[in-house]
Amino acid sequence: MTDRYGSDVLSTDWRAPKRGRAVEAPAELGAVVEEVTTDWVGEIVAVDRDLHTVTLEDRRNRRRTFPLGAGFLLEGKPVILTAPVRRTAPAKPTRTASGSIAVHDAKARVARASRIFVEGRHDAELVEKVWGDDLRIEGVVVEYLDGVDDLGDQLRDFGPGPNRRVGVLVDHLVKGSKESRIADAVRRSPVGKHVLIVGHPFIDIWAAVKPDRLGLQAWPDVPRHIEWKKGVCQQLGWPHRDQADIARAWKHILSKVHSFGDCEPALLGRVEELIDFVTEEHP
Repeated sequence: MTDRYGSDVLSTDWRAPKRGRAVEAPAELGAVVEEVTTDWVGEIVAVDRDLHTVTLEDRRNRRRTFPLGAGFLLEGKPVILTAPVRRTAPAKPTRTASGSIAVHDAKARVARASRIFVEGRHDAELVEKVWGDDLRIEGVVVEYLDGVDDLGDQLRDFGPGPNRRVGVLVDHLVKGSKESRIADAVRRSPVGKHVLIVGHPFIDIWAAVKPDRLGLQAWPDVPRHIEWKKGVCQQLGWPHRDQADIARAWKHILSKVHSFGDCEPALLGRVEELIDFVTEEHP
């Protein structure tokens, strides 16, 4: 008797997609892929590890950026695009990120009693990125305060002295501001001569990174009623719903900083001034 219904459908994976199941594939530059939800076909011209995105350029030289992950076809087969693995290690630099002569394999000096205080985590990470090698050679520790409102209390707890100096970097230190009043009060205090407070002109440390390093002509002008970092992300089309989005945006910005040349001179001078202050030896 002829089998009217063919082979047993349960003997094979009847749920498998016609093109097969998606497999992971590195987003290699030059590969041509299709984004299935938009039918956009293009060559991979850029992969951003920090923002987890891939940029495709079509045959008309138009570009679009998509999140890495599932939803792509490579040679007609579904793939999950991942950032390609770096294959080669960079050669050891002859200079540190701050421009100093690099001292390779040198052990970090035992930490000095003196400290540099900065306002927040992002400030500390930028200072570490540019001046980290120098600070370890000098034995200087950078700590972040999460704002300067409690600077007076922090200093009283620390107990500055002739060989226990404190340098403080303050965001947007302008005349008449709350920050300037706090700084003046510290200078007039008994420990004032052992503390140096300097400020850069930027509303936030993000803006101390040169905007052209991110392909911008200038940092966006954010209205005062909008929190600056969220406003920047919003205007640049970056995710900005929560603190995790802000953290990812900062990671992307920080990835564009490779040396002192990627930061504005107004920041460089202030940090160098603080390092000189806390490393100056006193009899």
